[in-house]
Amino acid sequence: MDEALAGARGLDGEPLVIAGAGLAGARAAEAVRAAGFEGRVVLVGQETDAPYIRPPLSKEFLTGAAERDSVDVHPLGWYAENGIERVAGHRAAVLDRGAHRLTLDDGRSLRYSRLLLATGASPRPFPGPGASLTGVHYLRTVDDATRLRARLAVGARRVVVIGSGWIGLEVAAAARSYANDVIVLGRGPVPLEQAIGPDLGTMFAELHRDHGVHVGNNTEVTELVGEVGHGERRVTGVLLSDRTLVRADVVVVGIGATPNTELALGSGLAVDNGITVSATFQTADPDVFAVGDVANVFHPRLGAGLRVEHWANAENAGAAAGRALLGDRTPYDAIPYFYTDQFDLGMEYSGFGDLAGDARLVVRGDRAGRRFIAFWLVDDVVVAGMNVNVWDVNDTVQRFIRSRQRVDPERLIDESIDLNDLFGPDT
Repeated sequence: MDEALAGARGLDGEPLVIAGAGLAGARAAEAVRAAGFEGRVVLVGQETDAPYIRPPLSKEFLTGAAERDSVDVHPLGWYAENGIERVAGHRAAVLDRGAHRLTLDDGRSLRYSRLLLATGASPRPFPGPGASLTGVHYLRTVDDATRLRARLAVGARRVVVIGSGWIGLEVAAAARSYANDVIVLGRGPVPLEQAIGPDLGTMFAELHRDHGVHVGNNTEVTELVGEVGHGERRVTGVLLSDRTLVRADVVVVGIGATPNTELALGSGLAVDNGITVSATFQTADPDVFAVGDVANVFHPRLGAGLRVEHWANAENAGAAAGRALLGDRTPYDAIPYFYTDQFDLGMEYSGFGDLAGDARLVVRGDRAGRRFIAFWLVDDVVVAGMNVNVWDVNDTVQRFIRSRQRVDPERLIDESIDLNDLFGPDT
């Protein structure tokens, strides 16, 4: 990669600049150094905190089982020790691709040889009145999680969660761990229907009800209601479309996220559900790349773009994008992966949700006891799998997906047959 390293130094030795100091940006910087690049590397982040990992913010950090330093990607001193220049507390505001220049929100400008956009995504705001009331929370940053944890830890509060996706359900489970009265309001007929289908979505609804969470489906919140007290307007309830008023001491909005594509749009780069990039994270501009939540990356398996907001994508794609900055042209074809922990249920999911929508669902194990492996099959080929309270099988699930081999569904769910015995001699 020597020629690539030299090429990345171009423009009279201008640095590699990474705009976005989340997990993807941090892993990219780490990979650049691991590959032997000795030039300047600048990591620009809007938050003052050093890069950290987000999944614990809605799980063990929110429940109090983990503390602040446990979520850091690296100790703070690691960046200086590895020659990574951090520009913290500032947002990249303007990208001038012709001049190879990135301007920050304080007016400073940075020249770059190559630029990686890792600007992430932002929580989708509540669209109705009352969104700015005190007591209304979102969960994206470690500061968000710290504030929310303090409110939940008081206990005996009425917590209303708007949204029954992964974040909403994880927050609900954390809130119940502090003995709060928790209500989840989702717009769909069951939680997680778009992610894992109605059958397994119903399982998660049952899980929450078994632990005392009130799960409301087919609901639409139109307004957040508040009143003045102690010099501020604090949320006191949520108003539904049928005019039902649900009392609330704390409201958490978890209705999805929007990729932060402003830099790309302002500079004329293609955007379609994220910044459009190749399988090696490259935009139409050969010196500008994108990765993580903000990137819609061409996936060879799908033959189309795929934008993934989960931790594993930031972890693995971030490192791959760092190598791509230096000229590595290996297509990124990782299988999407995520996990959740809610109450006594732990789950891992691998696969392509875009392919699983019309797939056949088969279950191996005890569905009623919430200890099983689910497989989604298209023409008897596994396109996704989910292991629930069954461990050390995710590599095997991914092997099925990657092999693309046909498998007999009846043998797949037969627990007397070892899963590894179902592979052909060439897989």
